[in-house]
Amino acid sequence: MRLLLIRHGQTPSNLGHFLDTARPGPGLTDLGLRQAAALPGALAGEDIAALYASTLTRTQLTAAPLAAERAIEVRIRDGIRELSAGDLEMRADEEAIRQFLTTVFAWPAGDLARRLPGGEDGTEALARFDAVVAEAAEGDEHGTVALVSHGAAIRVWTAARARNVTVDFAARHGLDNTGVVVVEGTPDSGWTALSWAGTVVPAVTASGVADGGPAGRALPGPELGPATDHPTA
Repeated sequence: MRLLLIRHGQTPSNLGHFLDTARPGPGLTDLGLRQAAALPGALAGEDIAALYASTLTRTQLTAAPLAAERAIEVRIRDGIRELSAGDLEMRADEEAIRQFLTTVFAWPAGDLARRLPGGEDGTEALARFDAVVAEAAEGDEHGTVALVSHGAAIRVWTAARARNVTVDFAARHGLDNTGVVVVEGTPDSGWTALSWAGTVVPAVTASGVADGGPAGRALPGPELGPATDHPTA
């Protein structure tokens, strides 16, 4: 199956670089509403059989124009909400953002037990996202499914589950509002990323290494990307 992992439109918290992850969260800015309205045209070539959004308001507002244009329902699922910032909620300082980034990108690197203070650990976060993907994969009619989710959740899940996306690539490459990551596969066979925000992601070779391009870079050291890269969506 083909998954379209879509970050929602711009919010006021995005403008302030706040770690805004709690339910129900803010709505969209005027620009965010225009981004949402542009989604049906941007995805005109995709035969979308099912559409999901998280329990946060901003994803539902982003999904609404696409749902109306395709005459399909939006399935609301908590599993694809943003990664919980816990005690770092609504902070925008460099220390908090760096702590958030280094923790959540430690999960796809293998440290699933690492936890943000007051937040979830990697096992919990990936399991809830996996559960929604597994639901979406049920039924042969779901050839292409769109999931409107959040920046950190999409980046971390893709790094953990797509065989050709390294932690380094996902940590260093943000996803703009209404940016799309396209993956293909099944929960049983695994996933391959086809594109990241419109850029082709190289396939994995027989040796298990991405065939050139940024997705094949080595894992980073302790510093996972710049703290100015706003992690949440």
